[in-house]
Amino acid sequence: MKTRSTFLLSTLCFGFAFLYIPILVLVLYSFNDSPLATVWGGFSFRWYDALLDNKQILNAALLSLKIAVVSATCATALGTLAGLTLNRMGRFRGRTVFTGMIAAPLVMPEVITGLSLLLLFVSLQELTGWPSARGANTITIAHITFSMAYVAVIVQSRLASMDESLEEAAMDLGGHPFAVTRDITLPLIAPAMLSGWLLAFTLSLDDLVIASFTSGAGASTLPMVIFSKVRLGVTPEVNAVATIIIGIVALGVILAAWLMFRQERRRGGGGDS
Repeated sequence: MKTRSTFLLSTLCFGFAFLYIPILVLVLYSFNDSPLATVWGGFSFRWYDALLDNKQILNAALLSLKIAVVSATCATALGTLAGLTLNRMGRFRGRTVFTGMIAAPLVMPEVITGLSLLLLFVSLQELTGWPSARGANTITIAHITFSMAYVAVIVQSRLASMDESLEEAAMDLGGHPFAVTRDITLPLIAPAMLSGWLLAFTLSLDDLVIASFTSGAGASTLPMVIFSKVRLGVTPEVNAVATIIIGIVALGVILAAWLMFRQERRRGGGGDS
């Protein structure tokens, strides 16, 4: 038993080291004074100063953040509705097709998804004149399309494990279904919705393939800019912007964990009283 525990602990430590040591090295080399990204030349903030003067990266980062916030918010709303439909509507005509449509973006290769969305936007432009050009709007719609499936799965899983007696008791006391959903169901699944929002935000911020298919001139996201620069050689500016993004994501995860812990603590305190 002791040998097995040691093996599992060693495997766990190796897995975390494999994931996080490269990230720590990237953060360390973002403070490198050398113009070569892989050669340590001393501690310096020079590449953060240079990053402030790099309009291309700053504009791409701002565009990526805007798209990620909008797409994550819309995907959370639509994914929550889809999860509620699958869990609360029972068997209805077209449920199998609807479930398949929700699951398809999860298993579909990104190249296929990006190409199909590109053909959709081109066809719409020829038939209706919209969109007049591919850009931030088409990227946002594309990100909403595939990320809402992840939110729907998370919300549906939370609803499946939730005690329905609370909703039934509220309706027995005369609560309207809409009011019960607003006052009982949504607060209970709020942690799942927050998790779905963070996942959708991360997927949008990280996406390269689908954004490449659905973007146009003057609408390059941060992954697209970084990828174009990496092909010519990694510069310390890329390490700096990656470190800033890691910090933003880390703060978001910590804030989400704190909010979920606070909610669970309040729920536990209410149950004790």
